[in-house]
Amino acid sequence: MTDKDQKDEELVRSGLIDKVRRTLGNVPFTEQALSAYYCTRDPLTPARVKAILIGALAYFVMPIDVVPDFIAGLGFGDDAAVFWAAWNSVRAHVKAPHVDAAQQTLARLRGDNRDDDQDAA
Repeated sequence: MTDKDQKDEELVRSGLIDKVRRTLGNVPFTEQALSAYYCTRDPLTPARVKAILIGALAYFVMPIDVVPDFIAGLGFGDDAAVFWAAWNSVRAHVKAPHVDAAQQTLARLRGDNRDDDQDAA
């Protein structure tokens, strides 16, 4: 793993849940982004797949990108383009347990989770 990969992974680990919390309801790929995150945490996921997903998630989490997120209607367009390109290239590696964990995390963040034992990180 390169230094950049390690920095991107740390950025995602430290910032993804906060970004999801702040953008809840505004980003159409939130569930998939969280599913991708859980896929990267799975030891059975190939390193190449983890690197692709971490890169896309890091771009989403970064506070500065090509189109600032606060621009209504456009702000998440570049994030979505980067994410969907990555997702489509590796989505076969995102398994049901990753999706289940993402759905549980979203439920907890929305305040409608019945199982408070699930932690995102």
